[in-house]
Amino acid sequence: MGPNGIHPRVLRELAEVLTEPLSIIYQQSWQTGEVPAEWRLANVMPIHKKGRKEDPGNYRPVSLTLVPGKVMEQIILSAIMWHVKDTQVIRPSQHWFMKGRSCLTNLISFYD
Repeated sequence: MGPNGIHPRVLRELAEVLTEPLSIIYQQSWQTGEVPAEWRLANVMPIHKKGRKEDPGNYRPVSLTLVPGKVMEQIILSAIMWHVKDTQVIRPSQHWFMKGRSCLTNLISFYD
């Protein structure tokens, strides 16, 4: 859960009711270039990576933000990726941050 204490399941169950208000907020945010202040708040939680749990260096911080903000991030990422693919900004030989591509696929295509 994020800082508001609302579980994502509640938002999922209320999706039909929340679709229109969230759409308005997303459009206004896109047009003004500003994100609602509440969406910038986060609970930072330490997540254990590996090693001894007593060592603080074995933890990484994870920001738990509001679900509507995460949804907006995914919408923006999708729009950017669509633009990148549509305008062919990234050539097929580049494996940058494209979905389904990695250093391994880049290496395989290089050797082919």
